[in-house]
Amino acid sequence: MTDQSRPLRVAIIGAGPAGIYAADALMKSETDVSIDLFERMPAPFGLIRYGVAPDHPRIKGIISALHKVLDKDHVRLLGNIDYGNDITLDDLRHFYDAVIFSTGANADRNLELPGVDLDGSYGAADFVSWYDGHPDVPRDWPLEAEKVAVLGVGNVALDVARVLAKTGDELLPTEIPANVYEGLKANKAVEVHVFGRRGPAQAKFTPLELRELDHSPTIEVIVDPEDIEYDEASEAARRNSKIVDMVANTLQDWAIRDPGDRPHKLYLHFFESPTEILGADGKVVGLRTERTELDGTGNVRGTGKFKDWEVQSVYRAVGYLSQNVSNLPFDDQAGTVPNEAGRVLADDSTDGKFLPATYVTGWIKRGPVGLIGHTKGDANETVACLLDDRAGFVGAVEPDENAIIEFLEKRDVPFTTWQGWYRLDAHERSLGEPEGRERIKVVEREDMLRASEPHRA
Repeated sequence: MTDQSRPLRVAIIGAGPAGIYAADALMKSETDVSIDLFERMPAPFGLIRYGVAPDHPRIKGIISALHKVLDKDHVRLLGNIDYGNDITLDDLRHFYDAVIFSTGANADRNLELPGVDLDGSYGAADFVSWYDGHPDVPRDWPLEAEKVAVLGVGNVALDVARVLAKTGDELLPTEIPANVYEGLKANKAVEVHVFGRRGPAQAKFTPLELRELDHSPTIEVIVDPEDIEYDEASEAARRNSKIVDMVANTLQDWAIRDPGDRPHKLYLHFFESPTEILGADGKVVGLRTERTELDGTGNVRGTGKFKDWEVQSVYRAVGYLSQNVSNLPFDDQAGTVPNEAGRVLADDSTDGKFLPATYVTGWIKRGPVGLIGHTKGDANETVACLLDDRAGFVGAVEPDENAIIEFLEKRDVPFTTWQGWYRLDAHERSLGEPEGRERIKVVEREDMLRASEPHRA
């Protein structure tokens, strides 16, 4: 059993918002805890750093709140450590009383659509990683298409469409690195078409994200008045949700206004269900959609009327998918680790209903839905279960805080720290200062490590 006279030792795998919120919940529980946050990247913050569009400073501001958590003495950051390779679940159980996985979701959900493998058909997650300067993706992105389709009606689809429709110079004041600026500066897109198979009441946009499309001096947002349609269930959704109603009102205003003369056109299409990505010589040349109609329940049915749209690239923004986590059960369809309230369910070959002292939180727990702040509720639920279970923990073999450091040194794993993040942060800010920018993000992993001055044996 866990020695109650010492701090509870907890490892959290993933230092994005979900993991940091879990650390915060543990510290706020008034339990004597000692927490290590393990992160695969040399820098923390996960989705905030590598999944949020660079022209979203308001959302980036969440980092300020996360900073306050990582500044506390009870939590320690260990970055540049790849779970499954540099360290295993058995290793973690040796040094910690409990383990929480908050590994998020960074892959694109599959879309079964003819032509999806054509040259010019891209997953939104890959594009987001590119423009956010993720070190593990190619440095170049093909932006030769003059007409582009984006499939999906969530905030990621809006981010992708907005970045494609803006000029490189509009994004230059942000933290984008030089390779992203050069790529966007050469972008040839003048028309961006966003497609949703259902109606405006079923769109997953948030009002602020939607309105941001209209703030650019180069983007003309166009909505077809015929797409502004609601059935009884859709009207009920508007009455019951302020967000749905705000989105509906914005779309309606755009549908009835006269188009302006801004050079880049961004079309929002509803009731158009993609049925095939059209190709020639192995490349995307168009998109075929079927017109749909509301069925009275808020869902839609096909009308049998098809339309071909001339586009040269297609971006699939139909959702993120978590990847399999080593040594944990995994639901490939849902993209989650099977769990009850954060407790990881054991498979049939294991005694007991749950894996001992093993938990999940965030998108790996419930799937990639909701806003960043929603992961706070996940963290609170998971941490409550962990603390309820504490009396039954076997306990770490080597709970001393220095034991894991000695282990990593013996493995010759160079790891970054919270102090290293401060050094990297200062370096990125110094790169931006001569250009009057807040920062310029460092892309190359080795450059990040060099600036962070990683711990080495």
